[in-house]
Amino acid sequence: MEKTNSYPKLKIAIIHPDLGIGGAERLIVDAAVELAAHGHSIHCFTSYHDKNRCFEETVSGMADLILVNSKFTASTFATTFSSLHKRGIRPAVLYPAVNVEQFDGSCDYKLNFLSINRFERKKNLQLAITAFALLHSFKSNLPRDALLEASLTVAGGFDKRLKENVEYLEELKMLAEMEGVSDRVKFVTSCSTAERNELLSNCLCVLYTPKDEHFGIVPLEAMAAKKPVIACNSGGPLETVVNEVTGFLCDPTPLEFAKAMSKLVSNPNLAQSMGGEARGHVTKNFSTKVFGDWLNSYVLDSYHRRIE
Repeated sequence: MEKTNSYPKLKIAIIHPDLGIGGAERLIVDAAVELAAHGHSIHCFTSYHDKNRCFEETVSGMADLILVNSKFTASTFATTFSSLHKRGIRPAVLYPAVNVEQFDGSCDYKLNFLSINRFERKKNLQLAITAFALLHSFKSNLPRDALLEASLTVAGGFDKRLKENVEYLEELKMLAEMEGVSDRVKFVTSCSTAERNELLSNCLCVLYTPKDEHFGIVPLEAMAAKKPVIACNSGGPLETVVNEVTGFLCDPTPLEFAKAMSKLVSNPNLAQSMGGEARGHVTKNFSTKVFGDWLNSYVLDSYHRRIE
């Protein structure tokens, strides 16, 4: 252990079962990078996912510190690991972060609603399609030209080797056909980071459809890109989206989502003003710098408690 700049530099091991492409895996990488930026020596250990190598309750109980990604996850931890909860073990909350600067480019507010999520049924992507279709029943309250121009893009991670991904994509395409909006719904599978950022820079807002998501990195990416978020009023978005300021938190029904979407269509300036608020909100609370400072503080506090 080396000690400089008034606090110790530690050797830290990060263990994760499978560093894939999801938001949780991105968080592991961010944690390693930020701890290294604070001068610590970081080593990551990973393997393919195996139930025999998952974190068990016994292992969690031996930890000096347990971090979770939201208050919602903390409540789930309490019910899942009830014996630890009874022993007074409470996880601390460390919110994931986004690199805000990657969204410093041009920004437009075209009449395109954007959904970004993996093509898995638990992501509830059909809500975006049915809400978009229902939006067109509000003709009397919305500009006709706007409705004709409006479109929906459903983008996200897709692996053709996974049966659920393949089947669900076909189900969503059939749903768009049944709802009569297939000509205005575009599906983008496994887009690159650059392509994702391009979609974010040009959309009107982001529709985030999962219910009871433990955190959800997409709303942060959307708000960093100066775009409001329409999300379900449960789980992580309750802690990241400020209702009617940086977006709308809605009951997970097509009607409630469509109502929120219509507000943005009927008021061309609303998305831009909400987007500005959203960018400031993420910069202040969810930047990688904020994340790194909190993580470093948690690690050092644990170290000092151990040596006292």
